[in-house]
Amino acid sequence: MGLEGRFDEEAGVVRVGADARQRYHDSRGYGYPLSGNEIALAPVEAAHLLFRGDLEAVVAPDGTELDFRSFVAREPGTDFGVRFLVYADLRSRGFYLSPAAKPWVADPPDADFAVFPRGKGPQDGEVEYPLRVIGERTDVAASDLAAGVLAVVDEESEITYFDISRAPPSGATEAPLPEGCAADLLADRVVVWEPPLELYEEAFYGQPLEGREYDRPTLQCSLLEAAYLAERGAIDLEPETVRSRGREVEGDRFDRRLAVYTALRERDVVPKTGYKFGADFRTYDEVESVDELGHSERLVRVHPADYVFEPRDLALDVRLAHGVRKTMVFALVDGDGPAEDDTEDGGTATIEWWSIERLTP
Repeated sequence: MGLEGRFDEEAGVVRVGADARQRYHDSRGYGYPLSGNEIALAPVEAAHLLFRGDLEAVVAPDGTELDFRSFVAREPGTDFGVRFLVYADLRSRGFYLSPAAKPWVADPPDADFAVFPRGKGPQDGEVEYPLRVIGERTDVAASDLAAGVLAVVDEESEITYFDISRAPPSGATEAPLPEGCAADLLADRVVVWEPPLELYEEAFYGQPLEGREYDRPTLQCSLLEAAYLAERGAIDLEPETVRSRGREVEGDRFDRRLAVYTALRERDVVPKTGYKFGADFRTYDEVESVDELGHSERLVRVHPADYVFEPRDLALDVRLAHGVRKTMVFALVDGDGPAEDDTEDGGTATIEWWSIERLTP
């Protein structure tokens, strides 16, 4: 026999008595226990039980008996429609999940739902990942990024899941720099004359002017590469001269990109242009020889710390990176000047590194 629930408007939950605790909570992880065998359900949980036919009806405060259709038509709670779609999808995949709030979860994450490992529920005290739910037209501020899973529901009710994590990159490319190589600043690049072979072949700076056939390459370097080399005395140009040219060419974006370029090099990661992939950089963790260069591991986009992501653009970036077997990383730069990433102290700029990948739960 199906049970009925009663909507507690003040608490914002649906109360269900009789044997509800054994039937819904203990066996299938719905709601949280009240006194005796009574439980409280979040609206999304009650809607799912109505949808499945496990709950007969929900009685509204005015005494109206609501079936699934009439209950959902009232849209109980903010963004109820997209939240229900994600809740139902994960339930169909074998996951138990609860609202990320007390008393459903003793130590709730800052999210919409707490998703539990397969075969476990809220009583086990283990959260697989926090889950945030948005519609495709809801922008995401960079400052709101958090480790966990983001579920985006599009206009046709399809769901895309993104795994978001902190991802400070690290590599193993170590190569000594020369001192005072002759260099000339051109309109939007720098030519380095007679550098040691290692500067290109092992540290992967620039591109040989001669192409693939060279004895000792003449290197064409980007303004980012040149600024980094000038700051370390590897070429005979004033660092501020190169940085000023970079700002003339790119505006404020140059300082952010230089901060990220510098942080990557200091982490023994080799950044090269990501233009062909629509990104700021592609990166190599370990370069032993340019002749035996493997595939780059990640694409990096550089944004200011107050950047706002549109879910559609986010999906495009992540899909592109996945399609070329790379991980999409967003470097969020706060401030300007010498940069330090988010695992170290000091500097006048900070960088947060966020990796975002598609996830199939």
